Amino acid sequence: MTKDPFSLATAASFWLRLGLVSFGGPAGQIALLHAELVERRRWLSERRFLHALNYCMLLPGPEATQLATYLGWLMHGLGGALIAGGLFLLPSVVVLLSLSAIYALWGQLPVLAAVFWALKPAVLGIVLQAAWRLGRRTLHNPALVLIAAAACLALAMGRVPYPALIIATALVGWIGGRLRPALFRAPSRAATGTAAEATPGATAGPTPPGGALHGDDTPTPPHAHFSGRRLGLALLGGGVALGLPLTLLTLAGGWNGQLATMARFFAKVALVSFGGAYAVLPYVAQGAVDRFGWLDAGQMVDGLALGETTPGPLIMVVAFVGFMGAWNASGSLSAGVVAALVVVWFTFLPSFLFILAGGPLVEASREDLRVGAPLTAITAAVVGVILSLAFYLAGPALAPAGRLDGGAVVVLLAALVLLGRGLGALPVIGAATAVGLGRWWLTAGG
Repeated sequence: MTKDPFSLATAASFWLRLGLVSFGGPAGQIALLHAELVERRRWLSERRFLHALNYCMLLPGPEATQLATYLGWLMHGLGGALIAGGLFLLPSVVVLLSLSAIYALWGQLPVLAAVFWALKPAVLGIVLQAAWRLGRRTLHNPALVLIAAAACLALAMGRVPYPALIIATALVGWIGGRLRPALFRAPSRAATGTAAEATPGATAGPTPPGGALHGDDTPTPPHAHFSGRRLGLALLGGGVALGLPLTLLTLAGGWNGQLATMARFFAKVALVSFGGAYAVLPYVAQGAVDRFGWLDAGQMVDGLALGETTPGPLIMVVAFVGFMGAWNASGSLSAGVVAALVVVWFTFLPSFLFILAGGPLVEASREDLRVGAPLTAITAAVVGVILSLAFYLAGPALAPAGRLDGGAVVVLLAALVLLGRGLGALPVIGAATAVGLGRWWLTAGG
């Protein structure tokens, strides 16, 4: 019997494997999603992928995780959303909890520092490739190139708040869509083709009849149509999933108990985390360090370093914050694990609710230029955002001690060459890890 390449079981296996290699922050993760779903497997067309991406960029929370959840929902409904988002996050949770325990018990290990030294420039290479690939697909005219450049400069040099940038870009797209609609209309399928067709030597997965499984002209699946009943159930389920655990935590430890306080605080974090992890982490640090005293500033910086070099969204560093808060208070690993899981639940659950509640409305707007023009402009700005992230990472990746590290530059160039030759993120990350271990072995005296 031939295995169905589009079954929920096949998708679940894919989401888990993707979660294991989802390094590079949102830029690298979005690039991975595009390469696998649009180029290789052709489960979605370019336009449907970008339409979903634009919506997720407007939401608070980790956009790559929300994009995975959205695409899982589009393909397989509620079960697909929960499996895609859950498995995309699971490896990150497991890895960061393990590293948090090691950190709590033994502090910083030289071997981990060596591995991180090699992973940082490799991750930078993934981010740069993401900017190149997405820019090549989306910047179809000088107006969009200008928007991308302006977004990059605004973030990298002007320190413009990310929400303000998105609002301004959407306004530019709305005005441009009215004055020069041709510049802000998503390119037709004939103009863009599929990435597998446009890229020489690209390997496509099993191709469904007519092209992508969810192509430009594919009807919206029944479960993705708007329904007041489904919206009400999503809101009710989300309310119960947030309210019931908070009630139990309050009953167990009191309203001002550590776990109940963490639950309330990180639910707020989930609602204000516009602009990615870097935009919200100052708020997290202010609360966790200055207000509640769960950990000190040095531990907060160490947690950020761990979060930057593990798979999954960078905002997963909140799991480290929860773990260390409980560890510092009790010295118990089990208490740390419980606190970390509470934090993860209240930080990420709203992202699932946003997708399940808003997804049908987004699907209904695919051919509406009034919505499409602002989103096209936002897509162009995303290219600039990714480039600004590369500028941000370049310093700690290539000059960790304040001066250019020749070895890190070599790792970056090697990563770019390997990625340019079509090697996936997993082999590149694996090679970087091996380089880091080799450097540690030589430094330790062999």
